[in-house]
Amino acid sequence: MRKKDSLPDLSSWVALRADRPPRVLNLLFWAAVISTGLTYGFVFLVAPELFPSGDPLVDVVIVVIIVCLVVSCALWPLLAWSPSAGWGHRAASVLFLAVSVFSLASNNYTVLVLVCLATMNAIAVFGIAGACGYGAFLGGVNFLLVLLVPGDPLLIGLVTTGSSLVLVLASGLVYVALLVASQRAERTRELLAELEEAHAELGRHAERVRELTVSEERARMSREMHDSTGHYLTALAMTLSNASRFRTARPEAAWEEVEQARELARDALTDTRRWVRALRPLQLEGKAGTTAMRAMADSFDGGGARIVFTDAGAWPRLSQEAELVCYRALQEGLTNAMRHSGGDRIEVEVGGTAEGACVSVTDNGTGAEEGAARGGFGLRGLRERVASVDGSMSTENPPGGGFRLLVNVPAGSGADSTVPVMAGGAG
Repeated sequence: MRKKDSLPDLSSWVALRADRPPRVLNLLFWAAVISTGLTYGFVFLVAPELFPSGDPLVDVVIVVIIVCLVVSCALWPLLAWSPSAGWGHRAASVLFLAVSVFSLASNNYTVLVLVCLATMNAIAVFGIAGACGYGAFLGGVNFLLVLLVPGDPLLIGLVTTGSSLVLVLASGLVYVALLVASQRAERTRELLAELEEAHAELGRHAERVRELTVSEERARMSREMHDSTGHYLTALAMTLSNASRFRTARPEAAWEEVEQARELARDALTDTRRWVRALRPLQLEGKAGTTAMRAMADSFDGGGARIVFTDAGAWPRLSQEAELVCYRALQEGLTNAMRHSGGDRIEVEVGGTAEGACVSVTDNGTGAEEGAARGGFGLRGLRERVASVDGSMSTENPPGGGFRLLVNVPAGSGADSTVPVMAGGAG
C-alpha cells in the first residue's frame, strides 16, 4: 500500500520507447505548439498593430513562424528515437533539427522548447556526437542571425550564442539522465521479474522437498511401527500358543500366559496409538513450536509415568526440517523413557533463544549403559537427523539417577526474530 506522502508513479511518463518519444516530451511539444498558435492568433485578432503590414521583416517573421510550426507538427510523429531506426525516420529527425535552428528567426519562447526537444532527439538518434554537431550548427546560425541586426551586435551575438549552447548542454544532460534512469528502471523490472520467478521456483522446490521429507519420514515411521507392533504381535502369538499348550496339564501356567498376553496386547495398543498420534500432521490442527511439543507430551500421558512439561525462553524461527527434528527428538526421548527407564516421572523442557532451540527429556529411572545409549537404533537414527540440521545431541546418566536426552538445534540463517511461547509451567 502506497503511503499518503509518497510521490505518484511517473515511470510511464518518462519511459523511453524505440519508436516514440516519452510521454512527457510529447506533452511538452504539443503544449508549446498550441500555446504559440493561440498567442499569435490572439495578437493578430486583438492587437494587429504589433505586426504592421508592409514591413518585409515582419512578413518574413510571420512566414517563418507559420512554416516552423507546420513543419514541426508534421515531423514530430515521424521522428526516430533510436539509433537503429530506419533511414526515413532518421531523415525526419535531421529535418526537424534544421527546422528548430531556423525557427530562431521567430524569436519566441517556442524556440526554446524546440531546441530542447531537438537536442534530446539528436542524442537519441545520433548520440553525443550528434548533439555536439547540432549545438555547433545552432550556435553558428544564431551568431549569423544576430550579425544581421543593425548596430554593434557582436557582444549580443556572443551572449545569445553562449545562451543557446548552454540550453543545448542542459537539454543534453537532462536527456542523458532520463536515459540512464529509464535503463536502470528497465533493469530493475527485469531483476524483479527474475526474482519473482526465482521465488516461485524456490517455493515449488520447497514444496517438493517438504513432500519428499514427509514421505520419507512417514515411510521410516511406518517401518519402525511395523517392527514395534510386529514384535508385540509375535510375542503375543507365542504367549497364547503356550497358554493353549498348558491349558490342560498346567492350568495355572496357562492363565499366567493369558495374563501376559493381555499385557502385551495393552502395550501394543498403547504403542500403536502413540505412532498414530505422531503420524498425524500437526499443522492441520494449527499447532507448531512449543504447542506441538506440549501436544506430543500430552499424548504420552497414561502410560504409567507422570510427565512434567516446561517451556522456557522463546521458540526461535526454524526451518520445517529443524522443527521436525525437535519434534522427533521429544518423541524418541519419551518413547525410550516409557519403554526402558522403569521410572515414574519424566521431565520435559523445551525452549531456546534466537540462536536455536533446545529439547531435554529426563527420567528418574535406572539409567542406561553407555553402549545402549550410543548403539540403540532409535537414538542412532535421531543423532543422524540432528546432524543433518547442524545440531548437537548428547545423552547422559545424571548424578541423581535416570537418563537424560539433550538436543540443540541452531536456527536457520536469517532467523533473527523469535516467537513468544506460553508461560512456562508444568504440564
